[in-house]
Amino acid sequence: MSDVYELMIAVDLRDEISEPELAELNWHLGIGPQPERLTIVTEFPVVVLDDADMPVIEDDPRPLLAGQGAAWRVGGVLCSALASRADQSRKGWSLTSRQEIHPDDFDEIGELLCWLAARAHETHLRGDGVVGIGFLRFHEAEVPDVLQVESGQVAWPA
Repeated sequence: MSDVYELMIAVDLRDEISEPELAELNWHLGIGPQPERLTIVTEFPVVVLDDADMPVIEDDPRPLLAGQGAAWRVGGVLCSALASRADQSRKGWSLTSRQEIHPDDFDEIGELLCWLAARAHETHLRGDGVVGIGFLRFHEAEVPDVLQVESGQVAWPA
């Protein structure tokens, strides 16, 4: 049994992203180098065994939306892209990503999604303050669930 999910993100971002944030976002998407200082998602805890075979927690930064090429379980292709929007109606950035993720990664990916939602263009905002950020589909499901951020929390489907 596999706990793999398809994550689809499609969001337009306002033009309020600093150069360091843009560099970090590009790294998360797999289209840029890792910046020296991380500010969007700052902790990447992993459990490893030390020299005495005791579990310890270490920080192991990794890009969260950098999968590329053929998907392992969900079919299709994994990819991420970020494009500048030059039109005056929605000046800023357009982001699209399709990834395979595991529930163990929900916390870190959730931090990134909350950061994106806080910078989402008003067209993604519902009247109740909820931000539509994309879709999540269990690899065996036929229909995805809408993925939303509300009050700074991702509403991961059950």
